[in-house]
Amino acid sequence: MKEIIETPDAPAAIGPYSQAVKFGSMLITSGQIPLTPAGELVAGGVAEQTGQVMENLKAVLAAAGTDLSRVVKTTVFLADMNEFAAMNAVYEQHFTAPYPARSTVQVARLPRDVRVEIEVIVDLS
Repeated sequence: MKEIIETPDAPAAIGPYSQAVKFGSMLITSGQIPLTPAGELVAGGVAEQTGQVMENLKAVLAAAGTDLSRVVKTTVFLADMNEFAAMNAVYEQHFTAPYPARSTVQVARLPRDVRVEIEVIVDLS
């Protein structure tokens, strides 16, 4: 049975989806973009946007009773792969070894024309 995870400490879904879904011993988040919990776009470049995305992910995980240390897989979507190093510098501040698996891809466009979106899969067992 799936359980929907929602928190006011991260931006509300801007479409027909949930912030996260708990299913058995797994937690799967929707992609987080750099909106504040109030729904405002964070100013700045990919570094500032990545910082807000990570804060949003932490809030969603906290609502499910977990944290980034339990993340087993991340997927990073970038508007421009030339911004990988700047995103990665912020991303690595939030994880410690052993690091989760990760895929990073450049996409044609992201919601609200943001620079970065990240989703995670968490092992709750």
